[in-house]
Parts: sequence; structure tokens; C-alpha cells
Amino acid sequence: MPRTAIQQIMIGSLCKTDAGAAQTLAAIKAAGYDGIELNDFMCTPTPFVVRVLTRAAGMPVGGGGKLDWPKLVREAGLDVVSLHTNLGGLKENPEKTIELAHTFGTRTIVITGMYRFDYSDRAAVEGLTQDLNACGKELAGAGMQLLYHNHNCEFRKVAPGTTAYDLLLEQTDPTYVNFELDTYWPAEAGVDTLGLMRRVGERLRLWHINDRGTRIEGASMTPILTSDSMELGYGNMPLEELLAQAQTVNVEAIVLETHKNWVDKSPVKSLELSAAWLREHVQGDVK
Repeated sequence: MPRTAIQQIMIGSLCKTDAGAAQTLAAIKAAGYDGIELNDFMCTPTPFVVRVLTRAAGMPVGGGGKLDWPKLVREAGLDVVSLHTNLGGLKENPEKTIELAHTFGTRTIVITGMYRFDYSDRAAVEGLTQDLNACGKELAGAGMQLLYHNHNCEFRKVAPGTTAYDLLLEQTDPTYVNFELDTYWPAEAGVDTLGLMRRVGERLRLWHINDRGTRIEGASMTPILTSDSMELGYGNMPLEELLAQAQTVNVEAIVLETHKNWVDKSPVKSLELSAAWLREHVQGDVK
């Protein structure tokens, strides 16, 4: 049975103090999640440029970088399923990332989509695959695994019929590089998410789960509504089919990540609602 976890960025706004972070992590544990997925830029003092870029992307990181995250996570009784980092930092100082991962007791390092990077440039994407292979090989020597996490930029075309994600799948070495597939973003880009998950196959090590729909009730002013993230089971993603495929390849963990559109504007209430779907479908609790 895969573990279930919360992505740290979902709770950044609630973790400005030790007390606030401890209360939030306790709520995650109480809701039934096994762990948390951390971001190195949120576990250490966050550079100003990172705060600006993540806020511009709709993912504000909050001000919790000064907190003692190893202690907070340990006292909450949560596992750390992986550590997100950036490719530039990993290339420049892999030992720093490895040491931080060891601090949290995780062996999984995740690279997320690149900022200020042209995913329609085939040569640039092929260079990215080479960098990922090199970093993955170095991490493997330290007993770590490297995963790549997508957003929607990877589904830009580098040529007719070929996306950047196609190249990432084809040109990375599965010995050293595998995937944390976020199915929300390919759905947003118009991609067949179940077909994509089947293509990733056994290289799927972590699955970022989200639902997608609209919270509007009653009559709408126009017939065209804007979709956004939703609590699990409240949107239109084929979550049960995706879960079945993820379990077929023994995915290691299922990680919930949303950034906004929470019920009552509360990330904790939102993750609690989603926990009910996970308990029923992943853990088999139908009560």
C-alpha cells in the first residue's frame, strides 16, 4: 500500500512560527496522512528571488524557512517521502542536498520544472535530460534516487507530435532518473492523464494527486467556467482509474498538493476533505 503525504508548499502560509507549524503538522497526521514532502527552499532561509518567483506562479512559500523542520517533522510523527530541490543547486553542490536529505531520513530527491527555461527548445530540453542523467548517477552513488516532477510547461511541443515530456521520458536513463508525475497539470494542458501514466509505467515512483473542477454553486453568469484545483472526489479527474494504474506499478507514495481554491479558504480543511477520499480508496476504509 502506498504512503500518503502532503506537499509542504500547501501549508506554507500556516507555518510562520514553530507553534503554527506544529499545529498544522499535527492536523496532517490526525487526518491520516503518513508523511510530508519537503522543499529545501522552505526548510532553510528562503532567498527573496525564490519567494517572488513562487508567488508569481501562484505557490507562495511562506516564511517558515527559519524553523527547525527536522524537529517539527519528527515530533509530528510524519515520514519525509522526498525532498524537492532545484537542478542548479544540485549540480553545483550535490553534497549539500544529500546531507539535507539524510537529515530528514529520505533517499528521494525531486527536481521540479525549471524557471526561465524554454521547453519548446529541443536542444535545451535534451541538455536538461543530460544534466538529469548526470545528477541521477551521482545521487545513485550515494544511495539516493532522482525523480523529475512536471507542471504543464513540459507539454509544450519541441516538434510536431513531440513534447518536452516525450524527450524527458525517452532520453533519461531509468537507472538514474525516474518520475514524480503530477496528473493535474497535463490535464490542464489537454493531455490524456491515464494514457500518460501508463507511458511512464514503472518509472512512476511518486504520484502528485489533485482533483480539478469548479466550486461554483447554482446558476452561472456565463456557460464557460474556469477550472481550478478541488478536493479529491469533488472534481472531474479520473482519480480511481489513475489510482489503479499507480498501484499496478507499486507507486511508493501519493502526495496531495493544492495551492488555492480551498474550501473555506483553509488548506487544513481542504486536506482533511481529501483525506476521506484517500482513506476510502487507498486504505480501503469505507466507513
